Amino acid sequence: MTASILNPAVSGRRLAGYRGEATRHLTARTFAVVLAGGRGARLKELTKWRAKPAVPFAGQLRIIDFPLSNCVNSGIRHAAVLTQYKAQSLIRHVEHGWGFLAADLGEYIDVVPAQQQLDERWYSGTANAVFQNLDLIREAQPDHVLVLAADHVYKMDYGRMLADHVEARAQATVACIDVPRAAAHEFGVIGVDGDDHVTSFVEKPADPSAVSASDDRGERVLASMGIYVFDTGFLCEQLERDAADPASSHDFGRDLLPWLIGRHRLYAHRFARSCVNMVGDRPYWRDVGTIDAYWEANLDLTKVVPELNLYDDEWPILSRQAQLPPAKFVFDGDALRGTALDSVVSSGCIVSGATVRRSILFSKVRVNEGSLVEDSIVLPEVVVGRGVTLKRAVVDKRCVLPDGFTAGVRPDEDRARFHVTERGVVLVTPSMLDQQPR
Repeated sequence: MTASILNPAVSGRRLAGYRGEATRHLTARTFAVVLAGGRGARLKELTKWRAKPAVPFAGQLRIIDFPLSNCVNSGIRHAAVLTQYKAQSLIRHVEHGWGFLAADLGEYIDVVPAQQQLDERWYSGTANAVFQNLDLIREAQPDHVLVLAADHVYKMDYGRMLADHVEARAQATVACIDVPRAAAHEFGVIGVDGDDHVTSFVEKPADPSAVSASDDRGERVLASMGIYVFDTGFLCEQLERDAADPASSHDFGRDLLPWLIGRHRLYAHRFARSCVNMVGDRPYWRDVGTIDAYWEANLDLTKVVPELNLYDDEWPILSRQAQLPPAKFVFDGDALRGTALDSVVSSGCIVSGATVRRSILFSKVRVNEGSLVEDSIVLPEVVVGRGVTLKRAVVDKRCVLPDGFTAGVRPDEDRARFHVTERGVVLVTPSMLDQQPR
């Protein structure tokens, strides 16, 4: 971890050119609530034993590392991670990997399991999850509360969003991004006026053609990113009102935000204003909620110039880094040669007389003699036997692939044994191999 992140004073100097003193004051007085309780059912068996925010990404990271890194880089050093679904690996990751903040300066990231604090029910929606933990917010006494989804991949300066929230004199602000109209049914879709005040909010509209377009040709709409800023007192009032409404499902997108329209000052913050990772004129943001999207976002990192920049010292994505030996490639003969081409190979890996091409090997992967790994994502501690062929595959943690194993070569056989996506990506998990899943 860089010195700037370990030392808040250094971090402040580094980012001084990027945001002013007033913005740094806003982030210092902001409490972040990270909603990390979701299962992510569209990731199929990849989330059978872990919550979606705990899914490994980019060789050495977890998905939750992106919003947490954005918080730290933005100057927000007070946060609570709310967990629920199969959270043990997520809890362990945050506790072990994010304990570097200066506790003696009042900095912390708390992991908060669902505790049935108000009654015997678990969280019934995103708004209810925050409502059940209002005591944590009140204890921190922030001026603003930042509510974040924990399951998206992006780089964002939340300080810029906070500054826009204050400048607009909003009581609540929702971050939004342009998406194709055809994808509108997957998002909360926002309508705005000329000053970006929210005039409509439709959660996952069944008829995308009925929602307001954000471009002249009517091909794109403004979609909610699941990132919200609230004045603290206003948030507490609205959560208490929503909790008392028996007709509410207690969800920010379905209930709380639509109710505010026409009654209170709700503002739309456009992500391009605060994105730290632009791809041309387009801000980088990925919902890796399906196997195909997860595979594609990871494989993009093997390109010469990937869309997601993980080599930016000014905005590092931090994580728990295990103390492992460097990756090793062995044998250099005509019959056996250990090589990796256009690939990302993490610490602790050994490629022994095998070929890895356009793939990502997470930590402690062993690829044995005569094997070919191509266009594939291999999660930590997988053992690839001899003479194995993997093409367009995602292999879950701790799988042991026997000698001669194939995936991605014969589609009909793959469908009989594994999960195969619409794009032909094969998901292989330990339970599919009759191995212990954990």
